[in-house]
Amino acid sequence: MINPGLSEVQAAFPAEPRAASDLSLADSIAAGLPVTALEALVRGISPEDDGLRFAFVPRPTLTRRQHQKRLSPEESARVARVARVFAMACEAWGSEAEARDFLRRRHPMLEDRTPLEVSLTTDLGARLVEKILGRLIYGTAA
Repeated sequence: MINPGLSEVQAAFPAEPRAASDLSLADSIAAGLPVTALEALVRGISPEDDGLRFAFVPRPTLTRRQHQKRLSPEESARVARVARVFAMACEAWGSEAEARDFLRRRHPMLEDRTPLEVSLTTDLGARLVEKILGRLIYGTAA
């Protein structure tokens, strides 16, 4: 199977001019992203682990969401948050493969948890991961 990567993840989100896109994305999250956004993100982050989707949405709930074709606002926020971290990791590491490795590797600044785990848990956790990635991008110690 060909890994769609970041481009497919980005395609699952609204594509509009930058100033409007943040607000449009917020509106889309509030309304519930399509289930395809979750599927694209999982294929991008972990093409070999289809079960990652259940870290975002429990299996029975995901079955219902697939029939409804939309995620809840909370599930959508989780997907958007991790997509944002994945995009930043791709920028920091220069490749999707290295970004995926970073997300799954335990990090000492996260008390030996993985960036993916921390990003999935809370928005504050994602911000901590983004802070580490920002240090990598802008050349300060991480």
